[in-house]
Amino acid sequence: MRFVLDTSVLVAAFRSNTGASSALIEAALLKTFTLIGTTNLFFEYEAVLTRPEHLAASGLSAEEVREILDALAAVVVEIHPSYLWRAQLGDSDDDMVLEAAINGRADAIVTFNVRDFGVIPARFGIRVLLPGEALKGLLQ
Repeated sequence: MRFVLDTSVLVAAFRSNTGASSALIEAALLKTFTLIGTTNLFFEYEAVLTRPEHLAASGLSAEEVREILDALAAVVVEIHPSYLWRAQLGDSDDDMVLEAAINGRADAIVTFNVRDFGVIPARFGIRVLLPGEALKGLLQ
């Protein structure tokens, strides 16, 4: 399986180590699935995860967040988009996720914001899954 993880999944994983999001991060680090990403997507992960409210909720320092992101960067298949598929969605950050998924030939975008992606990813043969659905698919 080839997944692009929306920032919402990383936020949930960093805030709680017991949910499906955390299990997906662990699975990515173990290369149970292929994690697809772009440099810009990792910049967004870092910008969001190092916000004071997320650091406080996770109990991590900004440096610890960066260390975990560095570990993810070591296993990610980095995509260099050859064509910008903008603007397909209402939010440019969601467009960035969709763009990574299209260019990386992802099977799915994993997000808590399923409604934000609507039917557009399906036009490219990409499913939009909640973290629990993605994890269940890995376990089957």
